[in-house]
Amino acid sequence: MLQPKRKRFDGLLLILYLNLVIIGLFMIYSSSNTGGEVMDLMNLQSALGRQMLFTGVSLVGILFILTISTDFWKTFAPPIYIISMVCLVLVLFLGSDIKGARSWFALGPFSFQPAEFAKLGTLLLLSSFLSNFRTDLDELKYQGISLLILLLPVGLILLQPDAGSALVFTAMLLPLYRAGFPPGYFILGSLMAVVFVLALVLPIKVLLFSILLISLASLMLSFGRRLLWIIALSLLTILSVVAWYQEFQELMAGLLGLFLLILGILTYREGRGRYLTFVSILMILSAGLAISSFYLYNNGLKPHQQERLDVWLNPSKCDPRGALYNVLQSKLAIASGGLEGKGFLKGNITKLNYVPEQTTDFIFCAVGEEQGFIGTFGIILLFSLLVLRLVQIAERQRNDFSRFFIYGVAGILFIHYFVNLGMTMGLVPVIGIPLPFLSYGGSSLLFFSVLIAIVLKLDFGNRIRVG
Repeated sequence: MLQPKRKRFDGLLLILYLNLVIIGLFMIYSSSNTGGEVMDLMNLQSALGRQMLFTGVSLVGILFILTISTDFWKTFAPPIYIISMVCLVLVLFLGSDIKGARSWFALGPFSFQPAEFAKLGTLLLLSSFLSNFRTDLDELKYQGISLLILLLPVGLILLQPDAGSALVFTAMLLPLYRAGFPPGYFILGSLMAVVFVLALVLPIKVLLFSILLISLASLMLSFGRRLLWIIALSLLTILSVVAWYQEFQELMAGLLGLFLLILGILTYREGRGRYLTFVSILMILSAGLAISSFYLYNNGLKPHQQERLDVWLNPSKCDPRGALYNVLQSKLAIASGGLEGKGFLKGNITKLNYVPEQTTDFIFCAVGEEQGFIGTFGIILLFSLLVLRLVQIAERQRNDFSRFFIYGVAGILFIHYFVNLGMTMGLVPVIGIPLPFLSYGGSSLLFFSVLIAIVLKLDFGNRIRVG
């Protein structure tokens, strides 16, 4: 028999959240205190003062959300989504132009980023749609609606343009996957992402040759006597390498294309037309994306956008005093901390403002310099525990809406901390994604606090036991 369980909020989730917020306040104090003097915590002209204010607002917001019925979020998901989309449209016309992007509404000394609100609205509506008993993700219609809910805000945010915020929406693929969205789409998307990156690293002819060889290998290895086909494929690969260096690539490409055509006919005659179609579609999509990526990089991107990709993929092409400066200083600050760090308020690189945006996007540098490997490992551990705890909470939900929403929150937090940490170490492009709870910013802190509050409330309201 189902009996109500004595309810209590998830203590571990709350402790992890509070620890990260407190660490964030200390790091903002340190990274903004370049003069060494004692700072006034209530001075709203300082970064710390404003962050303290928004911390208080966030805590009050959490308490308020805990008083709201759990049914509210699913019931009002559509209007919240619509309002958030309206805000994304309005910011394109009425927003403040900051660093070439219209992403913010200026409200006196404070600012508001509609993209944060849009993440919440999109996740709520997507979770509501996926939890509807009529939704069948095996049907193309419902797959299309799910993707439309997700892609509409992404398109509006890219118009600002704000690639960092748009990237975060990929986190909502996690609840889609958990709801049973066909895995083939995820595999195809991953392959396309790999091709896109390779198109920015390899010469376009090398990539097209590789796609042709891989397609040929896919057909060859689908036949019997694989050892013979492996030997033949090895010989073709060697000939392709020789052709590349001997300047007869076109002849070799024609030869490979002829082999591919012959193998395609043999595959079709063996009654494996669906497999042939699958390989053909993948080859055409990959080649098309490679050519499109190459063209977009050289003709569609502005110089500063090209530089961001070069900093990530081709740092040797970048000016150490220009586009590469931020990442080099960031790496230097983190590495200088050593094992134990230089100590709180003793980070020389931070104090001398060598790291740009050191209170926001690059605040992890202050942790690395002052707290060393031990401190950075502790931050990574806290975020990892937070994401894992959210997954555990999601899996124990008996309500589909709650499960999908909490999975989305876990995905958003993971994308934010993974990309931000990778950005400071040069592992991903510098695209301006804040570190949750640590980076300075009222909109960001309030947004993440609201997400945690809703998770606490949904988990609190849906917890029951079998007795």
